[in-house]
Amino acid sequence: MSKIKMLSWNVNGLRAAYKKGFMKIFTAHGPDIICLQETKAREDQLPSALRHVDGYKAYFSSAERKGYSGVAMYTKQEPIEVCYGLGNTNFDGEGRVIASDFGDFILFNVYFPNGKASKERLDFKMGFYDVFLDRLDALKAQGRKLIICGDVNTAHKEIDLARPKENEKVSGFLPQERAWIDKLIDHGYLDTLRMFSDQPGQYTWWDMKTKARERNVGWRIDYFFASANLKNNITSAFILPEVMGSDHCPIGIELDI
Repeated sequence: MSKIKMLSWNVNGLRAAYKKGFMKIFTAHGPDIICLQETKAREDQLPSALRHVDGYKAYFSSAERKGYSGVAMYTKQEPIEVCYGLGNTNFDGEGRVIASDFGDFILFNVYFPNGKASKERLDFKMGFYDVFLDRLDALKAQGRKLIICGDVNTAHKEIDLARPKENEKVSGFLPQERAWIDKLIDHGYLDTLRMFSDQPGQYTWWDMKTKARERNVGWRIDYFFASANLKNNITSAFILPEVMGSDHCPIGIELDI
């Protein structure tokens, strides 16, 4: 068996995070795989130090629109296959998905849409959710083991945000968004953090304008989910709130494969 440590982090602009000391994540935490969301850059816009990290293979997917969305993955072990997007033209122009087949499992690094801007964007988000779950279920039906990480842009339960009552009608905590996470779990996917901890106050995003992070008035909208056939392989799940550089903090899991 080998131990694998995975991190996931919405960096809110990879070039901005780089200037704030992003590279320390590799030395301080030594992830075998790190998945990033909201990179807001094409690969050719990144400095060489970000494109070529010693000991890691790097993969990038960017949006057609400049400075928007985007995901990236750095991994010590080269995947068997890497796919970009969901195979759906309605959603694949925004650079939101990297799916990597490592043999023992398939890892989905996903920056799920935000629904706050308009009803149209909320509809887009819900449509993305449904297409994504169909993709997962098709693979799970083949007996594959799946790990899903990223910014889901929804807090699941009241425990997952500091002020649930005030946010009941805000996208990110709407009934239909929360119901989709219920559905994901009902389909046989585990919220890995809740396997190990049911403590409140564990958040991954804070509003920077109101200095909410200093008061820990936050939301848990970043997750690692895993298919139930990986349950016995997952040895820990955690949040790294002390890591700065974004309005989100990194999250992680460790597994024995």
